[in-house]
Amino acid sequence: MTYCVGLSVNEGIVMLSDTRTNAGLDNISTFSKMFAVEQPGERALVLMTAGNLAITQAVVNHLQAGVWHNGVQQRLTDVPDMVSAAQLVGAAVRLVAQQDGPALGAQGLGFDCSLLLGGQIAGGPQRLFLIYSAGNFIEATDDTPFLQIGEHKYGKPILDRVLTPQTSLVMGVALTLISMDSTLRSNLSVGMPLDMAVIRTGECAIASRRRFTDDDPYYQTIRNGWSQALRDAYLALPRPDFIP
Repeated sequence: MTYCVGLSVNEGIVMLSDTRTNAGLDNISTFSKMFAVEQPGERALVLMTAGNLAITQAVVNHLQAGVWHNGVQQRLTDVPDMVSAAQLVGAAVRLVAQQDGPALGAQGLGFDCSLLLGGQIAGGPQRLFLIYSAGNFIEATDDTPFLQIGEHKYGKPILDRVLTPQTSLVMGVALTLISMDSTLRSNLSVGMPLDMAVIRTGECAIASRRRFTDDDPYYQTIRNGWSQALRDAYLALPRPDFIP
């Protein structure tokens, strides 16, 4: 299992993923699930993956080598806009499904993958997409300016309550870490370290890319500060007047 979350606010995009991959309680490994394509000033795209590791690695490998789409072999460095980038990722997913789907089905396994793609290409707006295992996709909107893949339920409530397009980029960073920490505390199949990428609107470049380990000072500040804030809020709630 994994957890990846992407936020798209007016000031930019924040992408955050864990790195734990497990095939049973005694077979746990660390793999990066974040991949970046950057040509500073021209394009900055970040792809995050969840699901069957062999499938998602195959998708990424095809994207790096080039995928035939609309009669042309393309890479994420070639596409003219973000919608075309999402379509190319979808084409790569369908290609892997054609190649590996029958063999997986013969073993009783489903074709399990999902991906988040966020970024900006010069001449167009920043965009954030969720690509499904069928190769189709949806886009984050002002009504829902975040998307998640993997074990998403524990990290969703804080985003639902707080996040808006007007949220600052720095607070978006804090919110993704709170969302991730809530997931880490509730699901052992999601684990450290964490990979983060930040893209500022209009820059078409990755402003910051960082790996958080468990002892990272900023991550510890967020984790401990959020836990204390929750305890303080709980203790400040009014007592029920219907209990003698």
